[in-house]
Amino acid sequence: MQTPPPRILFNTPDIELWPADLLRARGNRDARLLSQASHVLRRKRDGRYLAAVVGTGLAGLLPGWQRGVDIDAVLDLLDAGLHALASAVVPSLPLTGVETRLHVLGLEADAYASRTGLALLAEPAWLAFAGFDRYRRPLWLDNRTTRAWHAMRRAALADDIVLDAVSGYRSHDYQFAIFERKLARGLELEEIVAVNAAPGYSEHHTGSALDISAPGEPAAEASFEATPAFAWLQRHAASHGFTMSYPRDNPHGIVYEPWHWRHHAAAG
Repeated sequence: MQTPPPRILFNTPDIELWPADLLRARGNRDARLLSQASHVLRRKRDGRYLAAVVGTGLAGLLPGWQRGVDIDAVLDLLDAGLHALASAVVPSLPLTGVETRLHVLGLEADAYASRTGLALLAEPAWLAFAGFDRYRRPLWLDNRTTRAWHAMRRAALADDIVLDAVSGYRSHDYQFAIFERKLARGLELEEIVAVNAAPGYSEHHTGSALDISAPGEPAAEASFEATPAFAWLQRHAASHGFTMSYPRDNPHGIVYEPWHWRHHAAAG
């Protein structure tokens, strides 16, 4: 019996190319096309479905779907053959435009990097499907982090500890949207950067970082440190290549995040 190809999220600066079977239809026409499609073009900035890859062509899902995005980058992927592109070495996307968008938010990239010690991080050109998070959303991580997460989860389960993934990869656009929503609610920029890394500087952009919780425990709360799951991570996470990025009094000025762990052998 032939093994099905791995599920992969292909990435361009504007668009994510999703396996169609992992997306929920948003109407009857979407449902018909998604049932026939191999992949769907999803616009990063708002999550809208643009077009479905059906046979050798693209079927639009949104009027004027080609406006404002670089369709050529997606066509190049399709022409190359998607799964032929998935190799051990994952190229990074260009960081073009991130610093300009930060300036619009009121953040200067050089000053922010100097103050926090955080680096500007690129998104990978593709990510591996790592299962589902606690909300039944597809969890995307880089290839090595996917393998390490599965191994660590199995090891924890052998010790009667259940580790929940809360979130993994997030695009620059996703992080910008977090900031824009909070600013619209009236929060000050300094309040936001104390809780969220600036867009372009979040470890989640790399696909090597996970927010982890435990059943019955709220997501992204400091109370996670009192759980058996956190105690297990403190003892065993390092042996799986994971470290907690933001301990108390960390030099980056980020609040204590006992839930945020990054895999450090995650270059492929």
